[in-house]
Amino acid sequence: MSNELDRLLSPVRLAGLTLRNRMIKTATFEGMCPGGVPGDDLINHHAAMARGGVGLTTVAYCGVSPDGLTFPDQMWMHAGIFPQLQRLTAAVHAEGGAISAQLAHCGYFSRNRPRNIPRPRGPSACINQYGLFSGIPFGGAMGIADIGRTVAEYAAAASLVRDAGFDAVEIHMGHGYLLSQFISPALNKRRDAYGGLLENRMRLPLQVLAAVRGAVGRDFPILAKLNLSDGFKGGLDIEDACQAARLLEQAGLDAIVMSGGLVSRTPMFLFRGDSPLQQMVPLEKNPLQRTAMKWFGGASFPDLPFEELYFLELARQMRRAVSMPLVYLGGVSSADGMARAVNEGFDFLALGRALLKDPHLPHRLRHEGANWRSDCTHCNQCVASMGLPGGIRCVLNQPTVFA
Repeated sequence: MSNELDRLLSPVRLAGLTLRNRMIKTATFEGMCPGGVPGDDLINHHAAMARGGVGLTTVAYCGVSPDGLTFPDQMWMHAGIFPQLQRLTAAVHAEGGAISAQLAHCGYFSRNRPRNIPRPRGPSACINQYGLFSGIPFGGAMGIADIGRTVAEYAAAASLVRDAGFDAVEIHMGHGYLLSQFISPALNKRRDAYGGLLENRMRLPLQVLAAVRGAVGRDFPILAKLNLSDGFKGGLDIEDACQAARLLEQAGLDAIVMSGGLVSRTPMFLFRGDSPLQQMVPLEKNPLQRTAMKWFGGASFPDLPFEELYFLELARQMRRAVSMPLVYLGGVSSADGMARAVNEGFDFLALGRALLKDPHLPHRLRHEGANWRSDCTHCNQCVASMGLPGGIRCVLNQPTVFA
């Protein structure tokens, strides 16, 4: 085990960037951008991750467009927040870490009224169940002009974050947001060049990758978060996910962060552990949405047993499919689990809940070695805490009353 942990904690190159170790704070929605502006809470959150020793910390859901947000207070990447972005990157660099921006667009999955179009749009016309009780019950189908504009928005956002001092970008292609909607056969019902066969469903993600590469340059690291599976029959499966990974590798992507599940249907496929629904319901401000969550939310948020490295078997299949760097995510909670993942050939490890519980995890791992185990209980109340003032937190560290 010592050899694997030594490798995990040693410096490594990712494209043109040197990271001090192979540990990545994965993007977990923070809820720390009041009015869409990165606040002190967000800066302190990521500075703490860097201070704790991660190689790379990832700022979650940096919208590429004001029409690509799921909540009113999410940030979208524009010149008006450039000084705050610079403060954020400077704070992480001062702690010796590197920082990535996760570029995202919600597609039709939104409760946020778009500014420039009549309704949210994705690959196909659909019922927008997420916005049903917010007066946005329908999602439209993107036209060719919409697609071209969106590709340009990704490129502009990538250029902005590079100029603001970010060290990498992660393109969100998972969890049922826009690019995932195009990739998933359950959500993409188009009959043109952007629908049908996987090669067509990957057309927009590949165009976005090419545009982002053109904006940031050859040596700037570009990662993508990609589902191994959507977590239900008829959605993206591991065979198509592996083929999607091959196409991304051929197109010059630097690394894939492997994930799974759709926020709209199968969020517990990603989280595992205890359902956070009981804590989420009282925080819902819309009374109709709150009632719907209370009576029907159990279908999307069932308790789902946690086991360490729960994505390992799916991730192994992707490891066999591509040669590019892969980031393992999913149930990393002990030194033994970390060593197993490294021994399986994964190049980086991404952690979310374990780092929320203990931002100093990398330093603790270096000190405790094979004896380290996370104190995270997988209660998932951190998921509910995203709706609280001040944003996401581990409730074991900061006792919280949700009612």
